Amino acid sequence: MERMEHTNNADLRTAADTVLARLVGDPSGAARLREDQWLAIEALVADRRRALVVQRTGWGKSAVYFVATALLRDRGSGPTVIVSPLLALMRNQVEAAARAGIRARTINSSNTEEWGAVRDEIAAGEVDVLLVSPERLNNPDFRDQVLPELAAATGLLVVDEAHCISDWGHDFRPDYRRLRTMLTDLAPGVPVLATTATANARVTADVAEQLGTGGTSDALVLRGPLDRESLSLNVLRLSDAAHRMAWLADHLHELPGSGIVYTLTVAAAEEVTAFLRRRGHTVASYTGKTENADRQQAEDDLLANRVKALVATSALGMGFDKPDLGFVVHLGSPSSPIAYYQQVGRAGRGVDHAEVLLLPGQEDEAIWEYFASLAFPSEDLVRRTLDVLARAERPLSLPALEPLVELRRSRLETMLKVLDVDGAVKRVKGGWIATGRPWTYDAERYDWVARQRRAEQQAMRDYASTTDCRMEFLQRQLDDEGAKPCGHCDNCAGPRFTADTSPAALDAARADLGRPGVEVEPRRMWPTGLPAIGVGLKGRIPADEQAATGRALGRLSDIGWGNRLRPMLAAHAPDGPVPDDVAKAVVTVLADWAKGPAGWASGAAGAPPRPVGVVTVASRSHPRLIHSLGARIAEVGRLPLLGSIEYTGEAQPVSRSNSAQRLKALDGTLTVPPALAGALSGQEGPVLLVDDYTETGWTLAVAARLLRRAGAPGVLPLVLAVQG
Repeated sequence: MERMEHTNNADLRTAADTVLARLVGDPSGAARLREDQWLAIEALVADRRRALVVQRTGWGKSAVYFVATALLRDRGSGPTVIVSPLLALMRNQVEAAARAGIRARTINSSNTEEWGAVRDEIAAGEVDVLLVSPERLNNPDFRDQVLPELAAATGLLVVDEAHCISDWGHDFRPDYRRLRTMLTDLAPGVPVLATTATANARVTADVAEQLGTGGTSDALVLRGPLDRESLSLNVLRLSDAAHRMAWLADHLHELPGSGIVYTLTVAAAEEVTAFLRRRGHTVASYTGKTENADRQQAEDDLLANRVKALVATSALGMGFDKPDLGFVVHLGSPSSPIAYYQQVGRAGRGVDHAEVLLLPGQEDEAIWEYFASLAFPSEDLVRRTLDVLARAERPLSLPALEPLVELRRSRLETMLKVLDVDGAVKRVKGGWIATGRPWTYDAERYDWVARQRRAEQQAMRDYASTTDCRMEFLQRQLDDEGAKPCGHCDNCAGPRFTADTSPAALDAARADLGRPGVEVEPRRMWPTGLPAIGVGLKGRIPADEQAATGRALGRLSDIGWGNRLRPMLAAHAPDGPVPDDVAKAVVTVLADWAKGPAGWASGAAGAPPRPVGVVTVASRSHPRLIHSLGARIAEVGRLPLLGSIEYTGEAQPVSRSNSAQRLKALDGTLTVPPALAGALSGQEGPVLLVDDYTETGWTLAVAARLLRRAGAPGVLPLVLAVQG
């Protein structure tokens, strides 16, 4: 009996290697599976077990599930369902499957018109692999109509990038938690595979538990060493953002092959892309704001080496597969060493050597702090949301629910998904409902996660400053027991890069970063749901009550003016007169604005007339700064300082949650004093409205409405900074 089983498994191994050869395009058939790859495949195909594979990027986790799929399909199993987080990953995997003769289809938000055809193909046995995004798992139509059919027919369930399941990890996605439902509904004996490269011991244990692998006797956990011999890790500290951009412009062509330049914000990605193009480099931007078609074009251009680099945010992360990617540069430090390991892991998969370089920035920690503020809400906010849903007579959509709670829509949606998994709410057609089931706020867990995030931030500071092996440092952060010095990072083998920059590139970078001026688009529509919270505004803002397109000196997320403005506008920054360099830059913004295509000095049709005076917005935190800025503008522009929009009574804090709640807090709190109203009477041109910064534009919208109603023919907003 043992001899027969051994023979069968030997035949299975031969068949598996044959599929692998097709997958990697090896006509000689010499390709062989790694031992752990074979162990996982054997567990899935021969033993129908559940397995969790934690292996380094480039190890070949996708080969495990594609080979297993081919073998299971040959044995009459149903199609493999792969839960995959990104469209980029899906595109890569559909192409990879085709190489092995595996027919793959996808169901995601971008191809809803194909869902019916895909379901028919599955029913006809014509699909070997179905890739779905985790967001589909809790879409009511998909969950109620498609998911039961899938669960009944599935021959293998694969959870790719499985660290997303765990809120202990760096990239938690609550949609992944819906997998519990699918796991429960799977037929007995259906194998399950979870894969990731970025899970420490705590996340590994949590993922195993949630997938049902932690408590079952036949579970298999395969965790390998995370060293990447092809990667040469380096850190280069440069004095400021201009030096970092200049260094990149001077040295990008020296980096091997093509690669990725990561930035922490969308603004930085767009800024760096524009600068590098002006310096003669072929690069493209890739962010969460990039249209899907443009994203796919950018991916294709990088895969075909038509660009030297994509300048990207973390939107280009999990799943992008280019084996010959030659370098990854970070212009700014991610907040987590685990996220950093994942991103640098894009490089060096199919080449002997790839360069990895971190260029930390002084703005990094402010950006970390902003993203940390988006953590799971307080118990009070959660309870209030549950109460609103419980009292509602019908399901509430996100737009309907948002005005009733003090949470921004993206944060509200994430919270609801967590509550859905916990059973406290449910997503149905038309929106969300409360289930009435008891729910406990796990404060201890959320506090631990917050502490973990702070520890990860400190670890990134330590990574940048360590004199020990950098790869070993990252491996230890991932609890890799095999961590040891790599021998080829800058600390092991000596620095590979110098801080040299050319005067020309440095001058160009300083000019780019020092160029002031950002357009501020005015609000045109009031947010939905205001009447429900007692604010009598709705629909389009009348044209004669709107502000015109305004200007800001810079964005707080910029790596140029943002670095100058952030400390000056911080909540506890000392208040004082506007600094000379800032005042001069604002004057430059005004001059450029006046001369621009729609500027008041352009004479173009539709251009606003020259402002007839300056009005400031009373600032709670920076009154001297804003008054002095208004006075300087009035003096330089030879305009009267007409006065200030004031707060009535005791100033109430403006909610930082969502648009409706912000407007509720602003409602009735701003006023045009009689003296200012008198000064506006009879004016024939717009006024310049000066404030410290704008985050959503609602304070400017309310102030502009008051000024227009008081007689101002137009309002031109001018702020020091735009948040974002």
